[in-house]
Amino acid sequence: MDISVVIPLFNEEESLPELFSWIKRVMDENHFSYEVYFVNDGSTDNSWQVIEQLRKENPEVVHGIKFRRNYGKSPALYCGFDRVQGDVVITMDADLQDSPDEIPELYRMIKEDGYDLVSGYKINRSKGDPLSKTIPTKLFNATARKVSGIHNLHDFNCGLKAYRRDVVKNIEVYGEMHRYIPYLAKNAGFSKIGEKHL
Repeated sequence: MDISVVIPLFNEEESLPELFSWIKRVMDENHFSYEVYFVNDGSTDNSWQVIEQLRKENPEVVHGIKFRRNYGKSPALYCGFDRVQGDVVITMDADLQDSPDEIPELYRMIKEDGYDLVSGYKINRSKGDPLSKTIPTKLFNATARKVSGIHNLHDFNCGLKAYRRDVVKNIEVYGEMHRYIPYLAKNAGFSKIGEKHL
């Protein structure tokens, strides 16, 4: 299988049909074999019913994981990583802020350029954001670069990432460690880490 997509989510019932339709279009246009794991992190809306409907309509590709309560993004990613079969694993947020149109290039960077991990970087993301958000984000990323020794990543916390399957099978994501996945990957011996400008 070419690609596994892992999507952690909390109360995203409205965006899920559009997100899956978008993913499906991109996969079909590029002739990828794929699977999508929606990890429902204790949603209190109808997200799970939407996932079940998508799974009923697309039983070959849609899978759902349901948490009884909200455990957070790291456990959601960990459970998704445990089940994926694709050669390349893509993670994205469920709120339509991450574009599935980026998937083919992320896949190419892993398969052809030989990256172990590629992290997205939204160059214009901070425009319009208040300083109370942009300054802590910049400080976090500067500290993460210094501590990890991974100097070419601008946004460690971007939800849109691509991995070789070996990477996700050899890291353990827990607590708030989803913010440090590039560092976990580097420590596990996966050193070719790149960035994709979005």
